[in-house]
Amino acid sequence: MPVLSRGNLRIDYVEQGQGETVVLIHCSVSGNRQWRSLIEVLKDRYHVLAPNLFGYGETTPWSGNAPQTLADQAKLVQTICEANRGPIHIVGHSFGASVALKAAALLDDRLGRLILIEPNPTYLLKQHGREEAFLESRALRDHVKQYGSAGDWASVAARFADYFNGDGTWASMPEKRRQAFAALIPPNFHEWDAVMNERTAIDDWERLRATTLVVNAADTRRPILEIVDLFRKECPYWSFAEIPEGGHMAPTTRPEQVNPIVRRFLDLHAA
Repeated sequence: MPVLSRGNLRIDYVEQGQGETVVLIHCSVSGNRQWRSLIEVLKDRYHVLAPNLFGYGETTPWSGNAPQTLADQAKLVQTICEANRGPIHIVGHSFGASVALKAAALLDDRLGRLILIEPNPTYLLKQHGREEAFLESRALRDHVKQYGSAGDWASVAARFADYFNGDGTWASMPEKRRQAFAALIPPNFHEWDAVMNERTAIDDWERLRATTLVVNAADTRRPILEIVDLFRKECPYWSFAEIPEGGHMAPTTRPEQVNPIVRRFLDLHAA
């Protein structure tokens, strides 16, 4: 994969196809490899960029000297788009969808379409009094912080896998896969700061200059369902699509359902 260097920052990314630029932003504990099948679907018409966020692949790890913010991650996305002319379209999954919102605000009038898959801006639950859903997310955050601070990444990985991939996922993983999964966990320690400490009001997201689609699975976790419900109520001009199953990791568990939705939305609103 090519690597972009800006001072002390290194960003590795996948680049394929020609046409208008579509940036794919991966979820936590993943990396840009999660987009392999979607890149195949898009590259015949679009110039696809899929960066790794802080701490994934060859991208510079987060220093930990200060709490990470969504703006920090969004500036990484902005940097990868510097050399691209024309509109920028963004697709983000989970944490990547929260980063996509912030990146959309930074790109402003360069932004074209915005697709948020299973978005996790959990701070909105607190802002809007969705207390039980917020506490569910905070409990996972607290587990990550407690065991991550002790360097017990296997304990973090076990709970994270079961929460987002389905109960029993960790127990069913072969040992080699467990080790690989746990190795991807450390960046998530800082990502919780970014997604929990954001303060942007939902009205500001609603005013983004983008034709926006939110995609979720009907069987996802409660905090995600309530975030989607908030967007439905507060962002009436956005579009919404729901698939019947696939859970939070639907882009990887049900790509045959998610990828066509993404492609159709991009094509429908193409210039």
